[in-house]
Amino acid sequence: MVGGTTGVPGTPGSADVDVQGTVAAGFEPVRDAFVRNFTERGDRGAAVAVYRDGRPVVDLWAGTRDADPEPGVPAAPWTADTAQIVRSATKGVAAAVPLLLHQRGLLDLDAPVGSYWPEFKAAGKERVTVREVLAHRAGVPALDRPLTPEQAADGVSGPAAVAAQEPFWEPGTAHGYHAQTFSWLLGELVLRVTGRTLGRWLAEEVSAPLGLDLWVGLPPEEAHRVGRVAAVEPPPQAAGALRTRPRREVSEAYRDPASLTRRAFGAIDPLPDENDPAYRAAELPASAGIATAGALARFYAATIGEVEGGVRLFAPETTALAGAERSAGTDRVLLVGTRYGLGHMLHGPASPLLSPASFGHPGRGGSLGFADPEAGVSFGYVTNALAKSVTADPRAQALVRALRSAL
Repeated sequence: MVGGTTGVPGTPGSADVDVQGTVAAGFEPVRDAFVRNFTERGDRGAAVAVYRDGRPVVDLWAGTRDADPEPGVPAAPWTADTAQIVRSATKGVAAAVPLLLHQRGLLDLDAPVGSYWPEFKAAGKERVTVREVLAHRAGVPALDRPLTPEQAADGVSGPAAVAAQEPFWEPGTAHGYHAQTFSWLLGELVLRVTGRTLGRWLAEEVSAPLGLDLWVGLPPEEAHRVGRVAAVEPPPQAAGALRTRPRREVSEAYRDPASLTRRAFGAIDPLPDENDPAYRAAELPASAGIATAGALARFYAATIGEVEGGVRLFAPETTALAGAERSAGTDRVLLVGTRYGLGHMLHGPASPLLSPASFGHPGRGGSLGFADPEAGVSFGYVTNALAKSVTADPRAQALVRALRSAL
């Protein structure tokens, strides 16, 4: 057990944070970085987990379950089974579903999406392949008419809108982050191939065999475990903060309602309340997954090898597919150089992971999950304090650097 109480100025409801959990010998730098995330980088409640060679070596949590506890009400502590919304870190988990369908011979990555989903052939998209959708090359990162939160979650309006959408560039010729539309692209494709929603398929074929506290579509009986998230301002000059010109450019583009950046992130308008039970219950595989840090780390561990209990998700060939580069260069939505595999973001300047072999996905505001097959390591970090970071949150990056030093 890791103990020690560390003062955390400004943490709602508490003057200090008790770090709980376990760390294997040699991985103490990850614990130290986790503590500094509270003392220097503004974390309020968070957890981090690492697997190596299929076994957990880091499992830590601290702070409060809710980022914004009610005034005058004692703040509930983060516990071992606290889960949080992980935003776009959901994409990396969701991408495993089409890869597993391909592994089982049920989905051809080079087939046109329209061969499974005929309505998608509209507006010049008849030759868009499954591979191009997964690599953010389909050309439909935004919608001409944004959906309401209710439409986004109804399972019908989103697929219909993205099927009818005219591409913003010739599909296959460039890439751009499909921030919200990825939900309906993947969700409808999986439904057409399997007859099951992506959330249900994931629950039955991935989460159940692995024993994961991970959901795309939160069951009502698990709602009590999920903390409230809140947007936070990082402390001035937070250690590890990334301040580069491209970051300013994407921030400026986001403020422009006419930019593709703003339209991609604003494909749901107004932005949903992420603490709303209805939103958390929605099956939105681009943005609304709920997970513990341990579940993210265990999930990714199973993509590169066996975990405790003898379960492995990906065959070696599928692991290689997950980490193979399919898109690289300037992203038409994020305006920085990004690298994508088949649904996973790969190690690069926009999202530094452990090494060039890593594949996974960050969540805007903080969360991160990934695997590194060369090191035999997987990683999960979740937080309830959502910062302004898009792909490289300073807290997650500090933990990754610490993990790299430990290895």
